[in-house]
Amino acid sequence: IFVGQGVDEPLSATGFRQADAAGLFLSNVKFTHAFSSDLLRAKQTAATILGKNKFCKDLEIKYDARLRERKYGVAEGRPLTDLKAMAKAAGEQCPSFTPSGGETLDEVRERARDFFEFLCQLAVELEQKEQDMRDAASRSSGTSEEQLVFPWTNHCSEENNGEASKILDAHILVVSHGAYMRNWIGYFVSDLNCTLPTTLTKSQLSSVSPNTGVSHFIIKLENGNLLKPEITCVCLNQDSHL
Repeated sequence: IFVGQGVDEPLSATGFRQADAAGLFLSNVKFTHAFSSDLLRAKQTAATILGKNKFCKDLEIKYDARLRERKYGVAEGRPLTDLKAMAKAAGEQCPSFTPSGGETLDEVRERARDFFEFLCQLAVELEQKEQDMRDAASRSSGTSEEQLVFPWTNHCSEENNGEASKILDAHILVVSHGAYMRNWIGYFVSDLNCTLPTTLTKSQLSSVSPNTGVSHFIIKLENGNLLKPEITCVCLNQDSHL
């Protein structure tokens, strides 16, 4: 059933179990920020994930409408077969078809771009504030403690695992929705030349994340350059915790 933005229902019992599993999977990650869609199912997922965390149970979750699921208009609350029938009648195919009252893929991508640029600005400001407080000794002493912060093991390449072990200025949790995230990842790849794991197939890249699937990206902003972020995908739609 397409719930989109118009059907704002809570998680089911299965959804809470999946959120619990994701929380346990990410329980050692020292998040510095947490953002969530302001739709109830995402808010409950974010709260459940942080509730299982060893370090940041009390971290404030900031809700942002830019992270909402794609709006499906008249198709919301109806099964996928109805949407496919609407697309066929219009001579189009899913997911590029836009139902009446829904968002186009370009509109969804624009929301994703706007939110990502906001995150980059946040990270640059954070780095500037903390620069005077950091020194080489404190950074090196924290390395061994934080190398295992992300639970990626055999499903990530050794090269990308090395990237994940580096000390970063921010570890940001973002909880959103399947169709929205697929468009965001498309923006990363097509517009920002995101580096992908060598084992990733085209079908995996275009697929929708399973519920509570985890994707992990490393973002580098050399010298605070917001125009040319260097993005590396460590894992995409990871579901080993389920």
